[in-house]
Amino acid sequence: MFDFSQILLDKSNTIIDNWIEAVRRDRQIESAEGMCYTAIRNHVPHVLEAMATVLSKTTEDDIQTLIEASLVHGIHRAEEGFDPSEIAREYRLLRRAIFSALEPDLQQVSSTEVIRVFRLIDAVVDDAIARCFQSYVEERLRELQHLQSQLTLHNQELTRLIRANQENFSHLAHELKNPLTSIIGYSDLFIRLQNKTDIKDNYKNIEHIERVLRNGRHLLRLINDALEISRYEAGKMTLHPAPTDVCAVIQDVLDMLQPMAQAKNLQITADLADAPLEVITDALRFQQIVTNLVSNAIRYTPSGSVTVRCNSLADKWAIAVSDTGIGIAPEDQPRIFEPYYRIDDIPKSHLPDSTGLGLAIVSRLVKLLQGEIELVSQIGIGSTFTVILPVEVNERSGIGDYRSASK
Repeated sequence: MFDFSQILLDKSNTIIDNWIEAVRRDRQIESAEGMCYTAIRNHVPHVLEAMATVLSKTTEDDIQTLIEASLVHGIHRAEEGFDPSEIAREYRLLRRAIFSALEPDLQQVSSTEVIRVFRLIDAVVDDAIARCFQSYVEERLRELQHLQSQLTLHNQELTRLIRANQENFSHLAHELKNPLTSIIGYSDLFIRLQNKTDIKDNYKNIEHIERVLRNGRHLLRLINDALEISRYEAGKMTLHPAPTDVCAVIQDVLDMLQPMAQAKNLQITADLADAPLEVITDALRFQQIVTNLVSNAIRYTPSGSVTVRCNSLADKWAIAVSDTGIGIAPEDQPRIFEPYYRIDDIPKSHLPDSTGLGLAIVSRLVKLLQGEIELVSQIGIGSTFTVILPVEVNERSGIGDYRSASK
């Protein structure tokens, strides 16, 4: 007589390996790309262990382990950015991997036993999916609440700054209108639906939560960028120079933005052979410069590549970010670093996450770091932004000096 409980335990490693390989090959589970073996595996082994107890005719069901493993799996998938359809496909592939591993043994037992095993496995997987979605929704709601708290704090700061800089923020108010309207509308819809829906059906509203979070994140980027400009103009941005490994900072930025480039099939390359080993600068501000320039290059490059190069120049050094993108017309180049300036003929497809403040922030941070920025660009060929910085930033120089020099 076959003990399918023990068979499942004996084959659990094979099932997990086959399942992970299937998840990695599935093009509809994009969030798993680049994830390590352990991260994809997550708490699935515990789900299989609990499933084995359900199949056993002598061991008491370990439902508690199944509940805990499924709940933790949902939390992790929410933190890793999976969407509901990707989680559903994960469990569909898991079900397929389990039955595929058990198929040779199922062929040797009666049809009654086959039906029993199928029903029990289906019931356990369905329960795991339900628990996973429950914790997934709860984690998304916690993120939404945290986002709401951040927006409230930023709104208070924004209100204070509006009084000091009414003209600039009148432009910002227009930019905030659409995402803010979406947040309010979908939040209201979600609250009304939640009042009419049982807890077990809440995950049906995940799409609404995702819209709220997506627009909320965009709103936060708008506010953060605007606040960065305002702090600079108000002379409240300070320097914290320290020995900095520029190659490490650049590589960290490229690693962070690699998924954004992969989504557009763009190649990112870095030539850091001639980069200085160490400079004295503000690492955080330098990282902001590189992040804005590289993300900007990716956003405005439909195909081709983005290249980052570093060169040592006596008591200075330079970093250049080049792309094969749409380019910038000569008449637009003098104004490209102005806040809120937009080029009218750029296709809207290039601006889904643009705040119109990225390059304005870059130019001000470059001045803060006592450097200069140059632009070479041709329509249809691409653009190269070159930032030239001192090897050692003078901490005593005030921000007001750079603000005056830029006028």
